[in-house]
Amino acid sequence: MIPLRSRILDVGVRALFHTLLLVSLFFLFRGHNQPGGGFAGGLVAGAAFVLLWMARRRDAVVTLRATPETFLGLGLLAAVTTALVPVIGSGRMLESASVTWSAPLGDVTVYSVLAFDIAVYLIVLGFVAVALRRLGNDGPDDVARS
Repeated sequence: MIPLRSRILDVGVRALFHTLLLVSLFFLFRGHNQPGGGFAGGLVAGAAFVLLWMARRRDAVVTLRATPETFLGLGLLAAVTTALVPVIGSGRMLESASVTWSAPLGDVTVYSVLAFDIAVYLIVLGFVAVALRRLGNDGPDDVARS
């Protein structure tokens, strides 16, 4: 039996998907100074993929072009690295540092908390992708193969 697809949902998702991804990146990059951050940005990106999954089912996770475990692994690796690098430099775990660059429009300061926010973003996005992949399986045999 072929599942029915909603054209309205398809068009709506096509209009919203990339906008939601941009909003999630906005939340990610402004999060260490104001409300937002990796968790909120990851949830918004996850919501974009949930909408895509609702419109197209299995193709939503394929859109990521990497396995969900890759996002989880990279996020965990980035979080552990961010936590332990200050210890190597005789500091405390998760101690914050900053780097300032001179740019044509003014100085740009990047804090180490941004790396931790990116790690959280990847972990949340990975968990959503794993959930969507599990929901997209047809039965117990598909779960064992994935």
